[in-house]
Amino acid sequence: SKISVVHCFYFRGGAELLFDGVKKHQVTLPCQPEPWDIRNLLKWIKENLLKERPELFMQGESVRPGILVLINEADWELMGELDYKLQDQDNVLFISTLHGG
Repeated sequence: SKISVVHCFYFRGGAELLFDGVKKHQVTLPCQPEPWDIRNLLKWIKENLLKERPELFMQGESVRPGILVLINEADWELMGELDYKLQDQDNVLFISTLHGG
């Protein structure tokens, strides 16, 4: 059986306001038969961590335009975006570049 893996998720640039102001979450994801990818991770974050206004974080099954996603400090666009398979000890950073006026 696969062991569950601990990951750190960070929310910055205002995104943390949707998560009760908490900027860093250390999370042990539940075991599942397939490796976790970002698509499943976003669904899990929406159901388990997101506290308010999901439309400001998610659009469809991805993050909203204007939310930068970094995986171990690299742009997720270089890593396969939603299809990226999470590795042990990955750090995933979500930075909102959206600013109200």
